[in-house]
Amino acid sequence: MKSFLNISFAVIVTGISLVSCKDDDYETIQSVEKVKIDSVAVVNDTMDVFSVQSIRTYSSYASGCQGFYGYDYIHNGDFGRDVTAYQFKTNGLCSQTIHKSANQFNFSPQKVGTYTFKFWKGDNNWITKTIVVE
Repeated sequence: MKSFLNISFAVIVTGISLVSCKDDDYETIQSVEKVKIDSVAVVNDTMDVFSVQSIRTYSSYASGCQGFYGYDYIHNGDFGRDVTAYQFKTNGLCSQTIHKSANQFNFSPQKVGTYTFKFWKGDNNWITKTIVVE
């Protein structure tokens, strides 16, 4: 058993030493900024309180070095929600083709009411969706 552990340890150490530690093996995120939401898919415009619904957004990215980073989800009063999507940009070698991405977040209302979602579409433009919670 002891010789088995010694051999296993030697294999692990050898494996670790063969892994590259070069700084240029990965792409670094250079910036994070807003990205326009092109469209929104809400499956049910009516739902029960405490249930969960996924809300999907679609955005376009100008190159292969850009992609979805996350959402800024702001409660605007009891029933208002402002949603802004963010993209990352990396320093890698990039294709210059436009690509689209679908992303989603879960909505789980804790109160009965009519919720109004505003999704940032660029400049002062918003996509508005309403969900009635019973």
